[in-house]
Amino acid sequence: MDDKYKEKYEVLKKYFGYDSFRIGQESVIDAVLSGRDVFGIMPTGAGKSMCYQIPALMLSGITLVISPLISLMKDQVAALNQAGVYAAYLNSSLTQGQYFKALDFAKGGKYKIIYVAPERLLTESFLGFALNADISFISVDEVHCVSQWGQDFRPSYLKIVDFVQQLKKRPVIGAFTATATAQVRNDVMKILQLENPEIVTTGFDRTNLSFFVKHAKDRKAALFQILREHYDESGIIYCITRKLVEEVYGLLAERGIEVAKYHAGMTDEERVRNQDAFTSDRARIMVATNAFGMGIDKPDVRFVIHYNMPKNMESYYQEAGRAGRDGEKAACYLIYNPQDIHTNQYFIENNRENEELSKTQLEQVLEKDRERLKQMAFYCHTRYCYRKFMLNYFGERAESFCGNCGNCLKKLAADEYQEQLDKYPSYDARLKIRKPQPVKRPASENPKLYDRLRLLRNSIAKQNAVPAYVIFTDKTIKEMSMYLPKNKEELLQINGVGEAKYEKYGAEFLTEIKHYKNEAQVGEMTVKAHAKIQFPVKDTKK
Repeated sequence: MDDKYKEKYEVLKKYFGYDSFRIGQESVIDAVLSGRDVFGIMPTGAGKSMCYQIPALMLSGITLVISPLISLMKDQVAALNQAGVYAAYLNSSLTQGQYFKALDFAKGGKYKIIYVAPERLLTESFLGFALNADISFISVDEVHCVSQWGQDFRPSYLKIVDFVQQLKKRPVIGAFTATATAQVRNDVMKILQLENPEIVTTGFDRTNLSFFVKHAKDRKAALFQILREHYDESGIIYCITRKLVEEVYGLLAERGIEVAKYHAGMTDEERVRNQDAFTSDRARIMVATNAFGMGIDKPDVRFVIHYNMPKNMESYYQEAGRAGRDGEKAACYLIYNPQDIHTNQYFIENNRENEELSKTQLEQVLEKDRERLKQMAFYCHTRYCYRKFMLNYFGERAESFCGNCGNCLKKLAADEYQEQLDKYPSYDARLKIRKPQPVKRPASENPKLYDRLRLLRNSIAKQNAVPAYVIFTDKTIKEMSMYLPKNKEELLQINGVGEAKYEKYGAEFLTEIKHYKNEAQVGEMTVKAHAKIQFPVKDTKK
C-alpha cells in the first residue's frame, strides 16, 4: 500500500475519528498531496474543511486558510484544538495584543493551520511573517467571493493573487465553494491563476433536505405552524431586515421559547454571546439576518425557515444548507409574500458594497443581481419539483420528481400516489417514496442514554467554553447510545471519536454508558449489520 495513501487514512482516524472519506474528499486530498492546484465545488455539509485539514497535517510546511468568516475560523480552530491539532486564526476579533502573540507563535512554528482574513494578507505585520515562513498550501474558502459575478463579491479577495506573487515559492492553491455557476467557476480559475487544477464537483443535491415554499398573507401564522411541527428541535429563522429579526425574536421570546438573535446592528459582544448560546444549545432557535451563518458548523440544525424570500438562489441554497449537516433528515421552508420582491429590488438598487467598480462594471453586476432575483421569484412560483429547479439553476440535470419536496409531496397524495410510482419506478428504490410524513428527529435505540450522553457532552462543552458539537456531534452520541461501547477499542470504532478526543473524554462517556447499562439492566447487545462497526464477538468455543 502506498505510504501516502495509508498515512491519510491514519490521519483521518487519529484526529477526526473516521474510517472513510466522503464523496470527492479523497480526490481533492490526493491532488493537493501530489502538488496540484484544486477547485472543489461541494455543497454545505459535504466536508470541504477536511479537504484542506488532512493535507495540512501531512505536508511539511504551514497551511493558510483564507476566509472572510470570523465564525468559521473560531469554530474550526476550536474543533482542531479539541482534536489535538495546533491551529490559530488571525482576524479583527482579536485584540492587537492577541494578534501579535498569535503571530509570534506562528513564527515559532507552533501552528500547522492558520486561518486568516483576506484583509490581513498584505498588512506589514502578516507579510513579515509569511515571507519568511514555509507555506506549503493556501486554501481559499468561499472562493466565489473573488468573482464579481458571484453573489458575494468581495474586493478584498483580489488581494490574494498579489499576496501569492510576493511569496518566495508558490504554494499549492486550493479553491473551495458551495455555490458557483459555470461563469463564476471560470472567473475564479482565471483570477486566482490556478494551474491545471483538479476540479471536483460533488453535486448540489442534498438528498436529506426537504424543500417547501409557503405562500402566506399572514407570515406569523405560517411561522408558528412550522414551529409546531419542529417542537424541541434546533433551527434557524432568517429575516430580510434587522427590524423583522427583532420582531420575530420578540414573538418567540414572549412565548417562552429559548431563542437568540443576530444582526449587524448588534455589538460584537452581543453577537458572539448569542452565537455561542445557539451553538451550545442554550438557545434552541436563532433568528437572524443573512449576516449569521456563513461558516457555522452546527451539525444538528433540523430546520431552516426563511421568513422572507432571499434575493438569489445562491444565498438561499447556502443558507438553507445549514440544515442537516449531520446527514440526517432536515427541512427547509421559505415563507413567500409578493412584497419580498419589492424589498429585494430596493436592496439591489441601493447596494453600495461594490463602489470600487467602474460605472460599467457596477451596472453589469446590478443587471446580474436583477436576473438572480427573477429566478428566485420563479422558484417560489413553480408548480414543479423544487429540487429540480434548484439543481437545474446550478447546471445539474435532475429528474422531474424527487418525492421529497413540497410540490412532489402534493403529487404523492392519495389518488396520485400509485401513479407517481408507476411513472418513476427508479425512485421507488432509491428514495423509498412513501406518503407524506413529518420530519422526525433521528431515532436512538436507547433514547434515555442518548439524552444522558448529550447532557454530559453539553456539560463538558460548557466547561471548555466551546460549542457542544466540537466535543462530539449528535450523530456520534447517537452511535454511542446504539452500540454501547464497553472499552477504548470499541469507542474508537464510533464515527467521530479520534485518539485525542478519546484521551480527553473517553473515560467519562464509557462510565456514563456503563452506569446506564447497570441501572437499566441492559444485556449484552447483539450488534446488527452496520456499514462500519463490527464490535468483537467473544469466542465461546472451548
